[in-house]
Amino acid sequence: MRTFILTAFALTAFAFNSILCRMALGPGEIDAAGFTVIRLVSGTVTLAALILASGKTRNPAKSGSWRSGFFLFAYAACFSFAYLGLSTATGALVLFGCVQLTMVGISLAKGTRPRPIEWTGLVVALGGLVYLVLPGLSAPPLKNALLMAGAGIAWGFYTLRGKGSADPLAETAGNFVRSVPMAAVLGLLFLANFHISARGVLFAVLSGAVASGIGYAVWYAALKYHTPTRAAVLQLSVPVIAAIGGVVFLAESASMRLFIAGALILGGIGLTLIKR
Repeated sequence: MRTFILTAFALTAFAFNSILCRMALGPGEIDAAGFTVIRLVSGTVTLAALILASGKTRNPAKSGSWRSGFFLFAYAACFSFAYLGLSTATGALVLFGCVQLTMVGISLAKGTRPRPIEWTGLVVALGGLVYLVLPGLSAPPLKNALLMAGAGIAWGFYTLRGKGSADPLAETAGNFVRSVPMAAVLGLLFLANFHISARGVLFAVLSGAVASGIGYAVWYAALKYHTPTRAAVLQLSVPVIAAIGGVVFLAESASMRLFIAGALILGGIGLTLIKR
């Protein structure tokens, strides 16, 4: 039950990142660089406050690593800029397709061999994702597609580096602390495009503080219970959760395609959870 709660919370947080990003950048409430900066800074502040409230004396700046901080920053920055020119469907397929390729590919290179049932689950879940987004696909701008591919690769590396984390909260906080200087440089580079609104700031703070900061710490805590292949396949549920969130929060229409695709993706995930 602990594993289920941690995993479900983290995956739901990931989905809300997509929803909040779409709500902020779609209507032009904030620029992509500004959204990224506020997202990472608010995540850092939230995690530092949680460490302080927990009574831990460990300095977040001494936890985590610069490499993980870079992957976190690269994911967040590429994610924001990519969605300026991609539809939600196209972005989801590129992002999560690259996450799966990265995580499964690295696991294979390290000698980890998924079980046949895990391979079956991966294929079924990927098929469900393609079925979900295929009707909304169009030829994407190459620059934006490459940015989203970069986001997927960076997130795959960031996830794998969290496997076996001894202190998920402190390590996530340390990674966020290290991502802030990189975000500041990004903000300076795109200062000419800077514009924000109250709604844009609110969405960026919610994305950083809750969906990213807390969500990523919980994900690091959940990773110890999953194999790399299972962790990769589990994240294929995020587009389904995001689609349901769009129905609830953005008044988007539900369709039979969503239910069928959701059943395929969740069924594929279920196959990877089956024990020997």
